[in-house]
Amino acid sequence: MSSEHHRETTQQKPAILEGMRVVELSAFVAAPLGGMTLAQMGADVIRIDRPQGGLDYRRWPVTENNDSLFWAGLNKHKRSVAIDIAKPEGRELAQQLICAPGQDAGMLLTNFPARGWLDYHALAEQRNDLIQLTIQGDRHGGSALDYTLNPRLGLPYLTGPAREGKELVVNHVLPAWDLVTGQMAAVGLLAAERHRLRSGQGQHVQLPLEDVALSVMAHLGFIAEAELGVERKGCGNDLFGAFGRDFATADGARVMVVGLSLKQWQSLVKATDSAAAVAALAERLKVDLNLEGERFKARVELAEIIGPWIATHSFAEVQARFDDCGVCWGKYQTVAELVREDPSCSTDNPMFSRVQQVGIGELLSPSVPLNFATGRVDAKPAPSLGADTEEVLLDVLGMSSGQLGSLLAKGIVSKK
Repeated sequence: MSSEHHRETTQQKPAILEGMRVVELSAFVAAPLGGMTLAQMGADVIRIDRPQGGLDYRRWPVTENNDSLFWAGLNKHKRSVAIDIAKPEGRELAQQLICAPGQDAGMLLTNFPARGWLDYHALAEQRNDLIQLTIQGDRHGGSALDYTLNPRLGLPYLTGPAREGKELVVNHVLPAWDLVTGQMAAVGLLAAERHRLRSGQGQHVQLPLEDVALSVMAHLGFIAEAELGVERKGCGNDLFGAFGRDFATADGARVMVVGLSLKQWQSLVKATDSAAAVAALAERLKVDLNLEGERFKARVELAEIIGPWIATHSFAEVQARFDDCGVCWGKYQTVAELVREDPSCSTDNPMFSRVQQVGIGELLSPSVPLNFATGRVDAKPAPSLGADTEEVLLDVLGMSSGQLGSLLAKGIVSKK
């Protein structure tokens, strides 16, 4: 099925969250991602920023004209309202939007402190079934980021090559906790809305980034391992607990191979004609290499068996053989190579379409990765700052043109 036909068929039904309205006051990654996830599923997400833009309006990466690719990437599908929330009248207007009537409205997503004009109890006086989800740094309301949490969690000591001592730390470039928190924010709002539909009750949901990170560390066994007295060391590019690592092909390409499950391991052994050598190694070491933990222990010896086969074949030969045998593997490539050469990162993938982003130009842009039976909406660009101020204030709050004109004249709101 072509991507064009796929898009025609998937838009015949309403989007899965059509009718829901969420107001977002946010900056940086987690909260904007949570809002965008809901918007990509059809919710009407209204982002409020000051007329000059929020804290993340110029966040890198940026174009030569200082337009933020970061901001454009995390605010697709939303509507933008520009309100000067530094002024009392602006804050009152924002509160009216947050608490505007509607069965599927009355939902606020923010990572700003829940105090003052954003205090939940103050807002709930205007709408008693309000749902507010506040993303916090730590559970006490203090500041925390991926870049401060990871050092506390010990992960920089586990990333990178094996070494003794603590003389080398490697920070990760991917803001994993922000990403998980953003998705949990979307889930949290949906769960709270389900509760409201059944009980009529709103609530204030608090989601600390710190607790997200700590919970994942526990889920994955890091905390339990330390409680049992084991201090894990860095293991470079090796897959912890099984066999997996990178190898270079004869023509200089680099591939990552993984034998986590037994089937994956057997496929790799078959593809590299290594069965006899692996069996001899198992006999010599007196271990069962069908067990993933034993493969990890013997990873150096196994690499000496697997590596030479890959090193004596071109990338094309490796690719053909691996695919034929069902090996779990991936090619190392730069982001530029991904965009230039990988068909999955193109409109061949129905998740992607090309959109015209104001101030930037045409960009490859994804919709939500979820494939609902009701279909998904094609990617939409992020709005320009204040692009929807007039529409939202007139339609959602029922303002008159005169009231809007007065707010514009006083600089309380702005529009594009």
